[in-house]
Amino acid sequence: MAANRKLLAAAVVCAVAFVGITGCSSEEKDPFEGMSADKIAKKAADASKDAGSFKVTGEGKQEGKPIKVDFSVAKSGDCEGKMDGGAGGTAEFLVSGDTQYMKGDKAYWEKAMGSSGKTSSFEGKWVKSPNAKGAGVCDAEAMFQSKDLKKLKREKDAEVDGKKAAVLTKDKSGKKTTFYVAAEGKPYFLKVVTTSKEDPGTMNFSDYGKSVAIKAPAPDEVVDLEELMKS
Repeated sequence: MAANRKLLAAAVVCAVAFVGITGCSSEEKDPFEGMSADKIAKKAADASKDAGSFKVTGEGKQEGKPIKVDFSVAKSGDCEGKMDGGAGGTAEFLVSGDTQYMKGDKAYWEKAMGSSGKTSSFEGKWVKSPNAKGAGVCDAEAMFQSKDLKKLKREKDAEVDGKKAAVLTKDKSGKKTTFYVAAEGKPYFLKVVTTSKEDPGTMNFSDYGKSVAIKAPAPDEVVDLEELMKS
């Protein structure tokens, strides 16, 4: 009887922990079993795009200078965020429909515009310009292009913020890119790390599917870049 009670107790624990999910086993099933690294990456690209909305934070180098980004993308394709280039200046950005807006500090505009003498017109204002579809920082199609995820190799699984992840790598011309794909739940990209002399960096992805509300700036807070360039 004692043995039976122990077996029953073990069965109850197993059922509570895994009912309807995996069954009771000491080994976790690999959700990508039998799939090539390229197919895993495509699955991740499709899932990440289909989520509609997500958040990205990251840091790296641009032209040899450190840069940090933090932005959110809405299901509509609109987005908003911030770029911190240290001595190169800081700028907020926002994309709403066919228009993109930038609001930078003095250092940012001086770097972007040089000594044009027009930077004083931008201070405290959002500068608007047409949004280039398929080329913007917030374009999910461009960010998760599966056509670029080729000739990958699967490495040993790892964890990203406590979540199990499949690790895929690509080495090309001295540049190594490591993709971390969620191995639990939806196969979203969790992190992408680039190792190279020119443009190393780390991008973290989160908040997939969470609502993001983007609102365009008020007209009195906006200046038109094309009009300023004409003057």
